[in-house]
Amino acid sequence: MDITSLSSGTQNSGLISSLGVGSGLPLDDLLDQLQTSENASLQPIQAQEDTANATLSAYGTLQNSISNLQAAAQPLSNPQSFNTLQANVGGSAFTATVDGGAIAGQYDVTVDQLASAQTLVTAGQASQTISNGTGGSLTITLANGTSNTLDLTGKDTSLNGLVAAINGDSALGVSATLVNDGSASPYHLLLIAQQTGTQAAVSSISSDNANLQNLLGFTQGDTGSGVTERAASNAQLHIDGVAISSPSNTLQSAITGVTLTLQSVDADPTKLDITHDTTQATQSVQNLVTAYNSVLSTLQSLTAYDTGTQTASPLTGNPLALQVQEQLNNALDTPSSSGSLSSVFSLGLSTDPTTGQLSLNTDTFSSLLASDPTDVQNVLAGASGVGQAFQTMSDQLLQTGGAFSSATEGTKNLLSDLQAQYQQQSDNISSEMDNYRQEFTALDSMMAQMNSLSSYLTQQLAGLSNG
Repeated sequence: MDITSLSSGTQNSGLISSLGVGSGLPLDDLLDQLQTSENASLQPIQAQEDTANATLSAYGTLQNSISNLQAAAQPLSNPQSFNTLQANVGGSAFTATVDGGAIAGQYDVTVDQLASAQTLVTAGQASQTISNGTGGSLTITLANGTSNTLDLTGKDTSLNGLVAAINGDSALGVSATLVNDGSASPYHLLLIAQQTGTQAAVSSISSDNANLQNLLGFTQGDTGSGVTERAASNAQLHIDGVAISSPSNTLQSAITGVTLTLQSVDADPTKLDITHDTTQATQSVQNLVTAYNSVLSTLQSLTAYDTGTQTASPLTGNPLALQVQEQLNNALDTPSSSGSLSSVFSLGLSTDPTTGQLSLNTDTFSSLLASDPTDVQNVLAGASGVGQAFQTMSDQLLQTGGAFSSATEGTKNLLSDLQAQYQQQSDNISSEMDNYRQEFTALDSMMAQMNSLSSYLTQQLAGLSNG
């Protein structure tokens, strides 16, 4: 609320400007001085309102920085953040990714053969649109024993129709396409197993349609068939000399917790190193350091006191700010419950003696994490670690009914009371000024009458004297 608005409103009432005309007294100026004097009682209330608003804004700024600290602490409260492994492959024969359950170690992997899918090719046909008999069915049996029948009753049995029908039934285990070799009988129907490996290959194809039987009849190992086979193969590799066969080029169980994807054959062993990945944990700690420094800077800014100008900041001496500072220090100083590392300052963290800001020596931290991940985890993670300490501190401060909620609500209530006081005082001043205005108007009128009477008497006496 603006104090000057009250003064402006009363002065523009239209009545004050006529005061003093009749009496010749400076009643306008006197009323202005009274207005200024009365308005002075509003200034302390206005100052308290400004302070309350500044406090609310400061609470919001500090609360936001603690929310960021809460988010940064969350990954550190999870012990798995410090058990992350990574795979390093020393060649191009395969790639590797690490899943849960992997163990750090080194392996020699030799890729002897890649897994491939079976392909069946029919003899060349002169047309791709002429029917191959009428109706019937086509039964395809895979090496794993799976058998499915394609009903062609009332359907197109040309090469084009067979391609569409086979590709329309994924349960058959094969895909179909046509190849044109450019000869007099150029069209070959190709059946390709949907999966790699010998167990996914077609072992037989039969049909009760004689034309289809002649075209597609196949029994694996029967060289008299009109269908040419390019046989499927399983992947073959050695891990530290142990022979492994896989129907797929993606192996998820050959090494516990590691997925291998074979890319090419290489007679020379390729090194596979499963090592601790320090990058993620290091970044998590750095994020905590950054968030901690932000809270500290915010606190210092909001609680500073300028001795030169004797000016306080919004939260100078504020109980909530002091509480946050104390809890921030306590969380940082959380001791390790076990192990050779006693606190976060054993991990490469240090404090600037002037500003209190934290800094992290990433080389020291990464080295400790690689050599002794358990002790590092004891300091940072788990129920008694620093990460959980900051998490708990933030949760308690920010929760509904917590310190910030209570302080904010109290300040809002104070602001509401101050606004009510301001309005009440403003109303009182308006009433008082109305009384002054009425009294001044009456005085002006009375003085005007007295001046008029005085002038009349003066004239009369002057007339008598002249007579």
